Amino acid sequence: MLSTLPSVTFDVTSETGWLQQVVVHTPGDEMGHVAPARREELLFEDILYIETAQREHALMCAVFDKVTGRPDGVLQMRTLLYQAFEAEAARHHFVEHLAAVMPARNLQAFEANLKAFSPDELARFALTGDAPMQINAAPLPNLMFTRDVSCVVGQHFILSHPATAARARENLIMQTVLSHHPSFAEHQDRIIRLPQGVTFEGGDLLVVNERVVLIGCSERTSFGGVTQVAQALLARTAVEHVVMVDLPKQRSCMHLDTIFTFAAPDTCVVYPPIIASEGQGNVVSFSRPDGKTRLQCDIHVSLQAALEALLGHSLTFIPCGGGRLLDQQREQWTDGANFFAVAPGVVIGYERNSLTFDQMRDHGFRVMTAEGFLGYYAASPFTPGERVAIKLEGHELSRGRGGPRCMTMPLARLPMADLSAKGLPVKGLPVKGLPVKGLPV
Repeated sequence: MLSTLPSVTFDVTSETGWLQQVVVHTPGDEMGHVAPARREELLFEDILYIETAQREHALMCAVFDKVTGRPDGVLQMRTLLYQAFEAEAARHHFVEHLAAVMPARNLQAFEANLKAFSPDELARFALTGDAPMQINAAPLPNLMFTRDVSCVVGQHFILSHPATAARARENLIMQTVLSHHPSFAEHQDRIIRLPQGVTFEGGDLLVVNERVVLIGCSERTSFGGVTQVAQALLARTAVEHVVMVDLPKQRSCMHLDTIFTFAAPDTCVVYPPIIASEGQGNVVSFSRPDGKTRLQCDIHVSLQAALEALLGHSLTFIPCGGGRLLDQQREQWTDGANFFAVAPGVVIGYERNSLTFDQMRDHGFRVMTAEGFLGYYAASPFTPGERVAIKLEGHELSRGRGGPRCMTMPLARLPMADLSAKGLPVKGLPVKGLPVKGLPV
């Protein structure tokens, strides 16, 4: 029998709208299958101390639980997969497509065995690669970075195309959930699937508002991936402008969100050596003026200039690591620019990036720990009302080279228009009558 199924909604029209539902994956047994000799092959910088990583991740999820205020606000990818695998058709779909994503493993020889697995057994195999037969399947430690598997723009869901073989099975897991989990059944006509031959990962896409989307052309997202996503969004959604940022093709900035994130609708945290430079010719916007079928391309002097022109208002760029280049480099390496907004002006990031939090404080954010945030709201529901930067202990999680935004795939946020109608801040600023004083540090 299926356990309690969540009610799933696709609705993301802003990076900073009030979080309503998010998909995460708490590190599990798959982490214990990462051998030190294979960590680079599996795209990991180090092996994690699992118990500590789980505790840190659970604390992050507790913040999301409080912010969403609903029992199905935080969805675990593991649970979604288990629930999908309750259907025999889902298990067969997964097994039959395994050979295509793992062509060197000779999985056809084990197809009958794998189809005979129970839902729990197959889910364990999908995540860890562990099976009684002699199948040489790698674990999936990167599944904790659910952002890269897919993303939601408006009311549409984009299924990613991973750039590396190490993450191909993650794509199949997401396909299986989308196609066979009962909660996603009514959304099938709003899923965007990309053609073969292009790569795209969700960490490269940021939803600025209902009209403007950013996409990084990066180590993980090809130019073909950018143009395919841009064409799909311009044709099928309310998006009018897709802004591409051409990034250095290197691991230190593998996705756009490793060097640029929104903290509020008018405030961004950036890695200046790449984002703040002008005249590089690496920022291009795509649009379809007057509904024409051909894309129009415009080159901008910088990302800030492009966004301010499209949005019609100024933006504040907060430098990750502060004003010194070495500090910027050190804190960007530990995901100092990878903040995740849970509401307008309310963000969470790794506490180890202390100079970045100093910058947040200087720009009007109250800085507090995750425990302090939860303690303040222990007896009351969360309501946005002040700019807050939440420090998450991430000593183990950060070893995987991804921050809170990387570890989250929002399905729904409260649209900015709805926030305004409720008298809540659209720029993350204090609002008269809301409880903005007395928050712990």
